Amino acid sequence: MVKYGIISDSHIAENDDITKINALIYELKRVFNDVDQIIHAGDICSKNFLSELNAIAPTISVRGHDDKIKDLDNFIKFSAGRYNIGVIHEQPNDLENFFKSNDIHILIIGHSHQPFIKGTKYNTLLINPGSPTNPKAPPQKKGFDEPIARPSVITMSIDENDILSTYIINLKLD
Repeated sequence: MVKYGIISDSHIAENDDITKINALIYELKRVFNDVDQIIHAGDICSKNFLSELNAIAPTISVRGHDDKIKDLDNFIKFSAGRYNIGVIHEQPNDLENFFKSNDIHILIIGHSHQPFIKGTKYNTLLINPGSPTNPKAPPQKKGFDEPIARPSVITMSIDENDILSTYIINLKLD
């Protein structure tokens, strides 16, 4: 079994408030304490923050719109058990074709700052961990209370044959 910590859109700048950065790192150490690998879906923005994530667990990341870090690819693909997993910052326009042409079962995206875990109509899984620093609430739906934006990440556990769990975790940063 392998357990992933999934994060996106941290937007950590080198001159950000060190107290807030340290609080985020402390919380990520808590929620990612037992992960085997961290996946960052772009807009990490800080090489130092990437190093902090690597200190928690080995970390892979793709380039987001605001990333200045060299050596980040726009798309990465890897396998876990029988699942092919892709990571890209922004959701492709033709999602079905993207899944098929890249032969992936799970796609991890960022950019919207809104967390979700969605099964698609073509029997694949689309994951967005939201943002730990600048969360955005989804649009309000008729008949429901106004959604609340919360800092979030996701954990996902996969064994050789199954996705065992995928959870959105709201971070406690206050």
